[in-house]
Amino acid sequence: MTISPYLDDAEGAPAVIYLRVSSKEQAEKGGEAEGFSIPAQREGCKRKAASLRAAVIEEFVERGESAKTADRPELRRLLAYLAEHPVKYVIVHKVDRLARNRADDVAINLAIRQAGAELVSVSENIDQTPSGLLLHGIMASISEFYSRNLATEVLKGTTQKAKNGGTPGRAPLGYLNLRRLENGREIRYVEVDPERGPLMAWAFEAYATGEWTIRRLLAELTARGLTTAPGRKNPGRPLVVSHLHTLLRNPYYMGMVRYRGVVYAGKHEPLVTPEIWHEVQSILSAKYLTGEKDREHPHYLKGSIYCGQCGARLIVNHAKGNGGTYPYFVCGGRQRDPASCKFRAVRIERVEAAIVAHYATVQLPEDEVARLRAFLSQELAKLRSDSERERGVQERRLRKLQGEREKLLQAHYADAIPLDLLKSEQDRLTAATANAEGRLAAIAADFRAAEANLHKALTRAGDCQAAYDDASDRMRRQFNLAFFKRLVIHDEDTISGELAEPWDVILSDELRRAVAVREAEDLKDAIERAEREHAQSPRESEAVLAGTTTAAPDWGGGWSPNKLVRSSGLEPPRAVKPTRPSTLRVYQFRHERRGASIASGRCCALAGPRRHRPVWEPLCERRLHPSAYAATVRTGVRSRPHDMTTGAASQWT
Repeated sequence: MTISPYLDDAEGAPAVIYLRVSSKEQAEKGGEAEGFSIPAQREGCKRKAASLRAAVIEEFVERGESAKTADRPELRRLLAYLAEHPVKYVIVHKVDRLARNRADDVAINLAIRQAGAELVSVSENIDQTPSGLLLHGIMASISEFYSRNLATEVLKGTTQKAKNGGTPGRAPLGYLNLRRLENGREIRYVEVDPERGPLMAWAFEAYATGEWTIRRLLAELTARGLTTAPGRKNPGRPLVVSHLHTLLRNPYYMGMVRYRGVVYAGKHEPLVTPEIWHEVQSILSAKYLTGEKDREHPHYLKGSIYCGQCGARLIVNHAKGNGGTYPYFVCGGRQRDPASCKFRAVRIERVEAAIVAHYATVQLPEDEVARLRAFLSQELAKLRSDSERERGVQERRLRKLQGEREKLLQAHYADAIPLDLLKSEQDRLTAATANAEGRLAAIAADFRAAEANLHKALTRAGDCQAAYDDASDRMRRQFNLAFFKRLVIHDEDTISGELAEPWDVILSDELRRAVAVREAEDLKDAIERAEREHAQSPRESEAVLAGTTTAAPDWGGGWSPNKLVRSSGLEPPRAVKPTRPSTLRVYQFRHERRGASIASGRCCALAGPRRHRPVWEPLCERRLHPSAYAATVRTGVRSRPHDMTTGAASQWT
């Protein structure tokens, strides 16, 4: 405990004072050792102590600590001091210097009372009278309201700044927070750090190649001189693994600002392209899923081989014996718990040779490669026909999602929806947009390139064992990651593998059965087509047996015995609807052109077959008089017909 400078001239009741400012800038404002606020508070507390005829025996100063929490070093020391020393008064300049939280205010006051001391404020009259206690409660509530309201206003301002593309808070490593004065106004902005910015850009580009681990990349960056940004009192320090991992996950480097879980487009200069940033995220996620880590003994099979008994990863172990050191693969699960697995260590070179031999089991014969190539080419051709329809669906979906995003942002700008709902909806729209864009990217894929890659994959499947045997360690690792999800080691000579995409489909029995079924269907269709063509062709064999000569068919100059174009032309014949002739034309036909025939009792319409007779046949058969026919047509009622010859009414039958 420090010796108080007030102990020598202490007279009257013992008192302590508590002084606080919220930020380091306030404590160092104006270039003074304690700024301006702390000396002013001290002077006011001394005057209050003099009015109480108390002697200040100790002071506790918080230089840059917020009162929203009671976890402050000088406050904890004050409460401990009260528990050990008799103190009459605890003097503060204002109640909010002690606490800005109602719960903390109650707890601190309770601790002060239990120590036998009394809280005194320079600015407020908060004694132990009922009115003093009421005022104390009111002032504590006002202090809490002020703190919460200020936090809300600050949050509103920083959120709006992020919406506008600004940087709320300190920029990450590789950027500098700067200030300048324009027309008497202070403008804060962000620029690329000329020293650390290029190093961070190189870190992203290097890690995106997939050839670096976090630890190796950190070692290289440290060797190149990358450190944290120095502060006023702390020099720059080398990064640690967790810090570098966090930086690689930050979208700020591709020009985006993430604030409170929401991502906005930033105005600062990006250090990497979105493609490189997303590739880094994919590699980080893949290594997290595979659990790959740096080991003391690296090997290209690391992370790809597993124990055949317990399923744990196999790790490299160098055993010493017989005057040398021998590398082995041992079970990681057994190393952690010897009773959990009985897998025995296997020599690394034996496992390597067994994996080379295992590639022969996944290699395809040349005839199967040809059959698979034909089958998959047909299936790929079918996908082309569906791509345009799917493209239209996804483009309409993207336009709808973009409209929803714009409406959501407009509602957020108008303070119509809370921030948590904005975040959840933005996550939903982002996921849906990424899904639609992924579908469009898949649809827009070049089918020719896909077919070429398919042929390359099938060619690789036909000679994968020889290619793997001749490959370097790095390429062997790529082979294993491409062909297998995992390689399971049962012993030095027995290995099984779980195929990865697309080899689990290309090398599967289901695909081979599908090829066989397709070939059988094609053969059946070919036979049926040949039988139909044979049935339609002339029977030349019968003509030859009869001893006759068969004339060459006349195809009309075409390439087929069937006529290419009908006599009426290319257009199909139009359907003719039967119509009833008009009364005038029937009358003229009977009495002008066919008058002679009718007069003689004959009608040419009756000469042909019955099905070709006109609709007016019954009238002709009865040889109606013209006047009777006209009346029949006008009224639609059959009157008693007249005989055409005599003019007398004939009997209706």
